[in-house]
Amino acid sequence: MNRKNYLNAVVILVITVGAQWVPVPASATEQSQQRKEARDTRQEGREEAKQQKAECRAGDEKSRAECRQEKRDTKQESREAARDIKRR
Repeated sequence: MNRKNYLNAVVILVITVGAQWVPVPASATEQSQQRKEARDTRQEGREEAKQQKAECRAGDEKSRAECRQEKRDTKQESREAARDIKRR
């Protein structure tokens, strides 16, 4: 009887330790969601920058170089936001 309890304890221990080595698919799913959200953020930033540049050029208030710089700044902000999403 004592040997049977010992074997049960060993089996439970092996199962417990083995379960820690099994990769958790939830983290991969979470990571893919973060990548998707970051990609969407960058895409929205591109669209916003394009629209902003068109409005800037139509307004004739700034030079073309200033409009280009505004577009670059907007895109860079969206890239930084996407990086922050991936770091969560």
